[in-house]
Amino acid sequence: MSVEQSIYEQQGMEAYLTYQTQHETQPLQPGPAFPFIKAVEEVNARLRELDPDSEEVFDVVLMTNNHANVGLRLINSINHHNLFVERFCMTGGNSPIGYLKAYHTNLYLSADASKVREALDEGIAAATMFSPEKVVEVPEKQLRVAFDGDAVLFDDESERIYKAHGLDKFFEHEKELADKPLDHGPLKGFLEALGRLQKKFYVRGQRLECPIRTYLVTARSAASSGTRALRTLRSWGLEVDEALFLAGAPKGPLLDKIRPHIFFDDQMFHVQGASRMGTVSAHVPYGVAQATTPTSSLTTSTHTHTTTTDN
Repeated sequence: MSVEQSIYEQQGMEAYLTYQTQHETQPLQPGPAFPFIKAVEEVNARLRELDPDSEEVFDVVLMTNNHANVGLRLINSINHHNLFVERFCMTGGNSPIGYLKAYHTNLYLSADASKVREALDEGIAAATMFSPEKVVEVPEKQLRVAFDGDAVLFDDESERIYKAHGLDKFFEHEKELADKPLDHGPLKGFLEALGRLQKKFYVRGQRLECPIRTYLVTARSAASSGTRALRTLRSWGLEVDEALFLAGAPKGPLLDKIRPHIFFDDQMFHVQGASRMGTVSAHVPYGVAQATTPTSSLTTSTHTHTTTTDN
């Protein structure tokens, strides 16, 4: 909604609401989260085929600080694009963050970095979404989610060692603590939620047909620091389908091959690199890397979304 946002910023709230009302029959264009939500709906369809009586599926809630008068345009847009989003939370200019825990939110996605930081401060997994610089096709029948490790799935303990003392000390630290699991990072809970849904297929012998696939895409080296990452996931009772240890190499080219619906990283350098290759990327503003995170030149969408799973 770049046009609408400009009207709000330049002419104020009343002009913005008038414009939205006058254009409520004109559907909004898809944003960067659109393919992710479509894939989530495909997963839900497969889950209902697998177990029609289970309520453990993705529950997508549209969270926005828009006024309720904008609701008709949002509903018309949802219906136009054949999305199944039944829950709306329109807060009329107030922050929606206070409602997230009431929705049992496993993941909050927004284009507003300040709201994302607010959600993280509340202990809710959250990330700032960015529009890729080009459009690439992603799978329609399988949800693919790629995670960085440190300061995303794991805490930033090891990254702090690297920032403070350099690479050699980092390798030494990881070797000494190879058998000690890392503490959890902000998105561990979302990986857990994905894992619960994956296991519904695994226990039925459908691992290879599972409509969810997860990836660890990390700058760590496999030989010198990969052991601790994998043992940490195992100690949590979690797993990823693929683990890519890049030893400092750029992540963009590998993500271009994976074609994930979303990629999470704590460093804008990797977010920007992935975005240039066409990957929908989300910045997790957590940990020591935020002290040196540059101002982003990427563009963002203006809608906010939350994705949850019922337990």
